[in-house]
Amino acid sequence: MSANNARQRRIIRTSLVGIGANVLLAAFKAAVGLLSHSIAVVLDAVNNLSDALSSVITIIGTHLAGRLPDKEHPYGHGRSEYLTAAVISLLVLYAGLTSLVESVKKILSPEVPEYSVTSLIVMGAAIAVKILLSLYVSRVGRETHSDALAASGEDALMDAFITVSTLAAAVFYLTSGISLEAWLGAAISLVILRSGAKILFETVSRMIGQRVPPETAQAIKAEIAAMPEVEGVYDLVVHDYGPDRSLGSLHIEVPDTLTAEEIDILSRSIQEKIYNENHVIITAVGIYARNTTSDEAARLLDTVRRIVMCHAEVLQMHGFHWDGQSRKLRFDIVVDFQCQDRQALYRQVCSEVAEAVPDAELIITLDTDAAD
Repeated sequence: MSANNARQRRIIRTSLVGIGANVLLAAFKAAVGLLSHSIAVVLDAVNNLSDALSSVITIIGTHLAGRLPDKEHPYGHGRSEYLTAAVISLLVLYAGLTSLVESVKKILSPEVPEYSVTSLIVMGAAIAVKILLSLYVSRVGRETHSDALAASGEDALMDAFITVSTLAAAVFYLTSGISLEAWLGAAISLVILRSGAKILFETVSRMIGQRVPPETAQAIKAEIAAMPEVEGVYDLVVHDYGPDRSLGSLHIEVPDTLTAEEIDILSRSIQEKIYNENHVIITAVGIYARNTTSDEAARLLDTVRRIVMCHAEVLQMHGFHWDGQSRKLRFDIVVDFQCQDRQALYRQVCSEVAEAVPDAELIITLDTDAAD
């Protein structure tokens, strides 16, 4: 069995456990809520049903994401899982909005709850089940890098908190005679809405394309920089095509004395190493050739670096190369996204370098600050 198939089976098995637990909890809570006239308990039961539906959607999304690459989708269907998480977040938002409306109605037209010892026991058991389910689903979500399972685990923990609040309100009513049911229902609704919005924003951010995590970027660069032929690693870009499906590209700086065969061997070694260590497929390795025999190039490098790096918002200068015969000077600069006008700073740098090296043809590239 491949690692991907094992991952799918584990996610589906975990989702089935979640479906069974949530359906049973919803049935018990609905019965308790209807018998005790408790809007908070009924809303809690509805929330459990939405959780069960979320698990069904997770199974569907996992199945779609596991389909093999095809001509129309050469990088596979892994991003289907992000769509799954987005749908789950919309369901959570719908459940929260619906429960808020019902709670407001109960505030305007209150009903007196009637609790029994059985109802309190059921709610206590539900809390224990939800906490255990949350720990289990969250752990599997982290281990399988499944956003949908992670969202379900967080939602289960939120459910446990909601049920604790409902149980506290019941105890408070039995001891004081004051009902906080409708107000608690409204508070629960707001918590549900907040949770749904958080899941949605995080998922949409992934679909748009997030910055590669700093620890991943730094690990990749450190592993490549440790190779004896490599004198610098730059322009790392990683594209996310679903959990454990990342494609990347980068530039390396090497001595200009390396042959094409040596560069080819080095590039293949980099691709193999990064895939084995970081599970990122490096699709392209660009080359910056560093001058090793030109004293003029060394003097120019010092001059240009002082000019460029005196600007605080310039994070990096790399890819420097001087062709004395054609008088062409090439290098890239990385400007901080916090800079008010990146293009204006780029033009200023170009002007200052042109003034310092008037007889050179400048080829200066403004790079994107895509990775730490």
